[in-house]
Amino acid sequence: VTAASSLVGVFLYNQYLRRVPIKDVLFWTSIASVPLGLTQLLLISHYNRELGIPDGAFVFGDDVVFSILGEFAFLPTLVLAARLCPPGIEAVLFATLMSIYNGASTVGTEVGAALTKSLSVTETDFSNLALLTIICNVSSLLPLVFIGWLDGVGDESQEEMEAKGIDGFDKE
Repeated sequence: VTAASSLVGVFLYNQYLRRVPIKDVLFWTSIASVPLGLTQLLLISHYNRELGIPDGAFVFGDDVVFSILGEFAFLPTLVLAARLCPPGIEAVLFATLMSIYNGASTVGTEVGAALTKSLSVTETDFSNLALLTIICNVSSLLPLVFIGWLDGVGDESQEEMEAKGIDGFDKE
């Protein structure tokens, strides 16, 4: 299901977001991820059941939405990498980008585990799980501090970059 959702995300990005400046896509996917991530509080409090949404259906929908949103956030990163990459080292840049992405994922997992331990959330004690969920979701806004680094390179859409040539130089 997650793989199919990711394909839907790629399709939707290509249909609707390739004309939007990359910086805007990254900004708004980060902003949208917080309230969507906070919907986990409905599951934690079992309020989803009061709304008539079974736990399984809620988790399924959550996975689908976050897979699509993940593609919306990841594809602009690849487009920027392709634009900034000097000719001849595309494979090295892509491998480096994937290594950084995977390393950041590992660091995020470890920070989350440390935070879980510090809040004493265990398999039998969920008393601080809501606080953990809030902290984790709000912390996803931290990369927005660096969005200004994309000034000049992230102000164009994928479509505008392709019109100029993928390497950013005008077509001859």
